[in-house]
Amino acid sequence: MSRKSSLIELKPGNGKIEIRSDNISNDNGKVVLKRKITLLNGVALIVGTIIGSGIFISPTGVYLETKSIGVSLIVWALSGVFSMFGALCYAELGTSIQRSGGDYAYIYVAFGPLPAFLRLWIAILIIRPTTQAIVALTFAQYAAKPFFPDCDTPDIAVRLLAAVCLCLLSAINCMSVRWAMRIQSVFTAAKLTALALIILAGAIHLLQGNVSNFENSFKGNYSASSIAIASYSGLFAFGGWNYLNFVTEELKDPYRNLPRAIWIAMPMVTLVYVFANVAYFAVVTEAEMLSNPAVAVTFGNRMFGIFYWAVPVFVALSTFGGVNGILFTSARLFLTGSQEGHLPEVFSYIHITRMTPVPSLIFTCITACAMLLTSNIFQLINYFSQILWLSVAASVAGMLWLRYKQPDMPRPIKVNLILPIMFLIACLFLVCLPVFLQPMYTLIGILITLSGIPFYYLCVKWENKPKSYDNVSGCITRFIQAVLNVTSADESVKLGEL
Repeated sequence: MSRKSSLIELKPGNGKIEIRSDNISNDNGKVVLKRKITLLNGVALIVGTIIGSGIFISPTGVYLETKSIGVSLIVWALSGVFSMFGALCYAELGTSIQRSGGDYAYIYVAFGPLPAFLRLWIAILIIRPTTQAIVALTFAQYAAKPFFPDCDTPDIAVRLLAAVCLCLLSAINCMSVRWAMRIQSVFTAAKLTALALIILAGAIHLLQGNVSNFENSFKGNYSASSIAIASYSGLFAFGGWNYLNFVTEELKDPYRNLPRAIWIAMPMVTLVYVFANVAYFAVVTEAEMLSNPAVAVTFGNRMFGIFYWAVPVFVALSTFGGVNGILFTSARLFLTGSQEGHLPEVFSYIHITRMTPVPSLIFTCITACAMLLTSNIFQLINYFSQILWLSVAASVAGMLWLRYKQPDMPRPIKVNLILPIMFLIACLFLVCLPVFLQPMYTLIGILITLSGIPFYYLCVKWENKPKSYDNVSGCITRFIQAVLNVTSADESVKLGEL
């Protein structure tokens, strides 16, 4: 049975593929990552991860580069369409290469271990910790704001609260996948409620005739390069459209539920974002937008009177759920990298009773906390975006390469060829044009990426390491096993010991 449309084709996936559908089995008492994520959980994971800090911070970042309301709204709409195209491409990747790990797994299959290791390398050093730090910092700024209504929130308080958020959610993810998903679902409902209130208040404000902010909407100071940088902020707000691919091994019926989750979640998020920005621009002036990146606070102070405190509370709830989603998927990325031998073996270990990747969760929490040494959110966004979109482009290029090299590879979901081509061109636009405006970020990103090459050959490719190295590594691994009560995913365990 199949269902076809102009954009997507669903076919039964009954062929044999080179990458294993389930990396670990639940037969014979083996420790496994179980398929517990339903369609509703998947939609909540996408929406909950996307609607995090971005919609409450990025409007200022987009407007800062364009100085135009009309162009800003176009950037937001195009960011949604672009993310939809990317999500559809990743739906094909996620079901033809049915392994957790996202970009890392796809680049590995298409181009081999070294490019995949470099993707993992930049994820560890740049992409993941930076993203988690940004969302956690946004949570902390909004959560602390009610206690400092008439002054700026102390920087040290924001950083400490962000660290507490990261540590608490990491602990919950270590305890239970089910609890992590419940948090995702509950806080997704809370954030949609908050945005609905903002959109409704903005609509009422416009219906009362307050449209002066939209005069000369397309007047501004922007260029192709500045629009590309503005898109970094817009696309940061959509970040998470590919996160369900990191947990395909835990998704029930992925052939059906992965594209369904995308079709439900992405249009919902795009409409919410565009309407929310219209509401912001209707109420907040240009000077206020540029002076205070926490635009939702300014909006709430203007529109909700004595209930102004409700906005930062709702935003804090929203970003709390966003941090949870990013931590959840980051741990799965490091687990997959370890299974391929690109990270220490202990990162592939999972708790013998809770079935959660505890070492990976602890590691991703530590690296995110390290990024809290700075609190400039827009610098962090621009710092990691160019490298991020380069890695996304590599994944989609890998998809096209696999279509050429392995045309008979089973593809339960197959998108129209024009989508990955258009998406790849747009990615190259995002990567190349900002070089002229921020060459230092480009240079830093290239150097960090290339620095992974010697580590690959020394730590991964070099097989005949000295015995002393293996002895020390083994002692550390056994100590971590004893302390965290974790074991290798491929190690048989008696059912009575589970």
